[in-house]
Amino acid sequence: MQSTHIVKEGTYGGLDVFGPTLEFLIVPEEADGAYWSMRGTIPPGVSVPLHSHPDMESFCLVSGAVQVMSQREGKFEWLDVRPGEFVHVPSTARHSWGNTSSEPAVQLITTSPKLGRFFQEVGRPVTPGTPLLPPTPDDLQHFMRVAAKYNYWLGSPAENAAIGIGLT
Repeated sequence: MQSTHIVKEGTYGGLDVFGPTLEFLIVPEEADGAYWSMRGTIPPGVSVPLHSHPDMESFCLVSGAVQVMSQREGKFEWLDVRPGEFVHVPSTARHSWGNTSSEPAVQLITTSPKLGRFFQEVGRPVTPGTPLLPPTPDDLQHFMRVAAKYNYWLGSPAENAAIGIGLT
């Protein structure tokens, strides 16, 4: 029998997704197909490249400051997000994130269990107190293969550069 429970910080561990980190608050296997939640942290100066996926996502910024890239009527626009503000990303909407503050940006994120499984496949386990390592070429190739398997679109280096994100 399932019961209401509290998920303490670190219960499900964390994942490094090449700079930003994710901590599951519900594991995808526990989500009963309805929704999935995580805490996402974007370090200062770090961006999440331009992408889209069939899954909706909703974000509530807890601390820090970020910008979210929104595509409207064929044009891209950076929108400022402050703590307490909520961002909804519809399915297939092209979007990106950038932490423009000097502190980590922490978000509570709700999406589909499918996106949770994607992050389980591409994320690298985080060990508290250990610095995050840059992705290897093999890590990036694995990420691209898994993204294709899930039917996720990834912006090219030129598309990212056009909105101010450099990919190295």
